[in-house]
Amino acid sequence: MNNKVELLAPAGDLEKLKMAIIYGADAVYLGGERFGLRAAAKNFTIEQIKEGVEFAHERGKRVFVTINMIPHNDDFVGFEEYLKDLESVNVDAFILSDPGVLDVVKEVTPNMEIHLSTQANNTNYRSAKFWEKQGVKRVVVARELSLREIRQIKDNIKEETEIEAFVHGAMCMSYSGRCLISNYMTGKNANQGECKHPCRWKYYLVEEQRPGEYYPVYEDERGTFFFNSKDLCMIDEIPALLDAGITSLKIEGRMKSAYYVATVIRAYRMAIDSYLNNPTNYKFDENHLKELKKVSHRDFTKGFYYQKPDDSAHHYGSSSYLRGYDFISLCKEELEDDYVLLEQRNKFFKGEVLEVMPYDSDELIMTKVLEIYDYKSGEALEDVPQPKRLVKVKLDKKIKKDYILRREQKDGK
Repeated sequence: MNNKVELLAPAGDLEKLKMAIIYGADAVYLGGERFGLRAAAKNFTIEQIKEGVEFAHERGKRVFVTINMIPHNDDFVGFEEYLKDLESVNVDAFILSDPGVLDVVKEVTPNMEIHLSTQANNTNYRSAKFWEKQGVKRVVVARELSLREIRQIKDNIKEETEIEAFVHGAMCMSYSGRCLISNYMTGKNANQGECKHPCRWKYYLVEEQRPGEYYPVYEDERGTFFFNSKDLCMIDEIPALLDAGITSLKIEGRMKSAYYVATVIRAYRMAIDSYLNNPTNYKFDENHLKELKKVSHRDFTKGFYYQKPDDSAHHYGSSSYLRGYDFISLCKEELEDDYVLLEQRNKFFKGEVLEVMPYDSDELIMTKVLEIYDYKSGEALEDVPQPKRLVKVKLDKKIKKDYILRREQKDGK
């Protein structure tokens, strides 16, 4: 059994990084302003990466930076300086996919830990052994592998070489992220960080002799989503993931919200700890899966882990997300006389009952909003409709800094 499993979280910006670590991540991965695959994310300046690294290291956590784009010649301009800047702020590893990038990294920052991105499409142990010889410490395996295949890779590489695998989040219909649909439909290169996600768009069939007449490819008058995969979810398969030799369980979602990251990381943290604390008598807690459904998500699939996905792994009726709860506010500070400083994220009211998600307990808290005051003026309020407004609030239960407050949606949508 692997007792050194890492829970790896996405960090699209500094707030998401901090929330991921507070809610249980062992490490985070992020992109700088260049050379990554999420150009639409806010991403990090060198100064922000430095702040994030310091925040993580103070708590015994690690930070990995993606430089996994598929580069053209001009993309190497300024690359060496960028690597030196990242090394100077003490990031823990680079995630890369291109041999040329690897070559530069080994020349410029020879002491940096190197992780091989899923973009390198590593699907076999021969490939893993090759990268191992090039100095790669960790292989992020392709999404298209079964647990059996991952175990075979682990059995044929050095014991100290780590295996990382995606266990939760959006699935790409291309081969481990190497997609050209975005290039074709929008002119934006997915392999250089500009993906516009056309695989989530609505499509119809048009017959050559009947221009202007649109037919649904599937029997649904709203159209079809034949590129549209369900979301990967392996929270109920922790023992199997560890038995396969996976060192790092990776959550997808650098474009997702801080609330999404915190909720998903907390759920997986509880599941992992529950198993490691008592592997012999472990039984999956369905409440952990219920927690995942409290954030925006599609229906779930096991991906390729047990068998090649069939048509049940795709959404044919909608590209919409499901969401049962709204993120209402974040506790920014504990104040005197049992008041707390809340930052509003969705409108809430005096007198209503909210659910509190703690980072240091499996138990949720239900609390009533007793009083609300504007933090600057002290004006008493009946509700808080303004986004990110700071308010002084008295609740009927004690909560801590960085606790998240949320509300169940009445219609469950």
